[in-house]
Formats: sequence, C-alpha cells, structure tokens
Amino acid sequence: MHRRIWVALATTAVATFSSFAAFGQSKEIRIAHVYDKTGALEAYAKQTQTGFMLGLDYATGGTMEVAGKKIKVIERDSQGKPDVGKAQLAAAYSDDKADIAVGPTSSGVALAMLPVAEEYKKILLVEPAVADAITGDKWNKYIFRTGRNSSQDAISNAVAQDKAGVSIATLGQDTAFGRDGVKAFKDAVKKAKIVHEEYLPAATTDFTAGAQRLIDKLKDLPGKKVIWIIWAGAGNPFKIADMDLKRYGIEIVTGGNILPAMAAYKNFPGMEGATYYYFGIPKNPVNEALVAQHYKQFKTPPDFFTAGGFSAAMAVVTALKNTKGETNTDTLIKTMEGMSFDTPKGKMTFRKEDHQAMQSMYHFKIKVDPAFAWGVPELVREIKAEEMDVPIRNKR
Repeated sequence: MHRRIWVALATTAVATFSSFAAFGQSKEIRIAHVYDKTGALEAYAKQTQTGFMLGLDYATGGTMEVAGKKIKVIERDSQGKPDVGKAQLAAAYSDDKADIAVGPTSSGVALAMLPVAEEYKKILLVEPAVADAITGDKWNKYIFRTGRNSSQDAISNAVAQDKAGVSIATLGQDTAFGRDGVKAFKDAVKKAKIVHEEYLPAATTDFTAGAQRLIDKLKDLPGKKVIWIIWAGAGNPFKIADMDLKRYGIEIVTGGNILPAMAAYKNFPGMEGATYYYFGIPKNPVNEALVAQHYKQFKTPPDFFTAGGFSAAMAVVTALKNTKGETNTDTLIKTMEGMSFDTPKGKMTFRKEDHQAMQSMYHFKIKVDPAFAWGVPELVREIKAEEMDVPIRNKR
C-alpha cells in the first residue's frame, strides 16, 4: 500500500514537473497592447493598434511567428485613465502572462504604468506617449520607448522657429504632454525669446480668453511674433486665428499631427514646423511597405500614429529575432540596449542610458494642394538624430 502511494506521488511530481517544463518552453510569445481604446485619445490609439498589427505582419513575413513561436497579441483598454491603465497592465502581466507590453497613448497613463513594469520585472515598450519624464526622472530599466519624446518634438520645432528677433508665446494643454512639451521647447530655443506660456484644460472648446491673453502679450512687440501651439485630442486651438491675428502681425506655428487635425493647416500656407512623421516624406522600403499595405486595406494613407505602432512592432520583432525567441526579461534588456532597428522613418536606435529611441524628425513647410483635405507638409530637411542634443534626464 505504501509503495502504491509513493508511486502515485512520484507520478504526480513527474506530471507537475512536465507541465512546468512545457510552460517554460512555451511555443507562444504573448504581447499585451495596453492602450486608450476609448477616451479622448481614441483616434490616436486606433492608429497605433492598426500600425502595430501591420508591423508585426511585415516584420514576421506574414507568419506572426518568431523562432518557431507564435505571437499572440492581447488587447486591454486603459480608457485614457491612469488608474485603469495601471490596473490593466498589472492584469496583463499577472493574468495574461504577457512576456512584454506595449502602450499606452496618454502620457499621464504611461507615467502611472511605469512602476508596474518595475514591480513585475517585465518590459513596457512605450508607444506613443511622449512626456519626457517617461524616459526621464520617472524611468526604470524595464522601460523602452519607440515613440518620440517631448524633447525630440521640441528641439526639432525649435530648428524651424528659433531665429533672432522672434518673439514666441506658447499655447499648450494643461497636461503632462503640454507642459513637458513647452518646457522642452523653451530649453531648446536659444535665439528667439519666449514671452508667455498659456495652458488650457485638455477639454477646452472656447479658446477666446486664452487667445486674448496671448494677443496682449505679443501685439506691441517689434519683429516677428508667433504663437506656437502644442495640442492633442479634442478641441481646435487653431480657431484663435479667427481673432484677426494678422491685424497684430501674429502668426500661428505648430508641429505635425494626424491628418484630420491637419485640415486646419490649409488655412496657414507657408507655415513651418517639424513633424514626427508624414507618409509622403520618408523614402525607404519599410515606409513604402506600410503605405502600400495601408492603402490596400483601408484605401487611405497611414497616419502619424500608425507609423508609431509599426515602429514598435519592428522593435519587438527585431529584439525577439536577436534572442532567437527568448523572452527572458534580462536577456531582452541586454539585447535591446543600443539596438538599432528599421522603421517607416528609417533607422532608430535605443539609447543605452534611457532606452529612448533616437530618430529623425522632419522640418516642413505647409503647402495647400486641392487634391488633399489637409495642409500638406513638404519636406524642408530631415533633422537627423545626431543633430539633436536630446537631454538624458533619468537618474540611472
């Protein structure tokens, strides 16, 4: 009888060990995409998701496999809320057994999610949230970012606007995205003069009061006078142009945006700025593939955040190919630090110090073309990664 019991226990132990071994040698790579499927940034999030799936398909040659392992994407909705994003990422790591996570859209949500990645010791690849703090003072070693940060946005826009004798007032959202963006822009401006900063709630629809404060600060100044706008999501800050800015010699300038938002740019021919991406600018095989596939599936060109999602997928697959499908976090970190990978924007490289993807930006001038519903950003010049002195702001 005792022998039968020992045999039964031994059999159970072998079965248990086998199940652990099978789990350890899983033929599946689980990627959680935690993003703002609903909420104010839903339009951006949908583009990221589309780009991410197109990118995985392209990077794996249509197999959705790396090193013989199937890629499974698990989607979770952060709803644009920091507490929800934090809980969803924790669930993705614990309940879904995600090997790596990608997202989110909102900078505020991303900042709430960073400690979760550290707690679970799993990689969070941030795309497209931009606040500098994500790879700055709130960063930890489990965080990588393919999306551009506020400093990259700001430095490239400063290239377009920073000239002696120019007075600049800024209009931004009162959010991490807006305040980080303006701070980085101010830090990058060396020749022009920043005379005023205006912050308004993200849900603002009536910009009259803010616009009047901007006008009052600029109207009596000599030389060129501009309002630099940094805005995301709902609301149309470009309506401030209705307040007859031309009467005071004031111009509006801004960076790139999604195509629907750039419909407003048609009112500002010749406006200069810098953008992260526009489908007609980069000339490389990856962008050609993205544009062709997007037209084929959706009959429209890929947009700003579609390219970002595609880039995130390229980074993930490049890392997994380099590890031969190994998903151990320490192995992935060692592989990804300093890793270069192809994207629709050309080559990106994760900086070792803070895991920020160093990348080109594009100085543009708006052209009005009746064939397009938006103002077309024509390339003035590519601003290469090595031209931008992007600060390292973490405390590593």
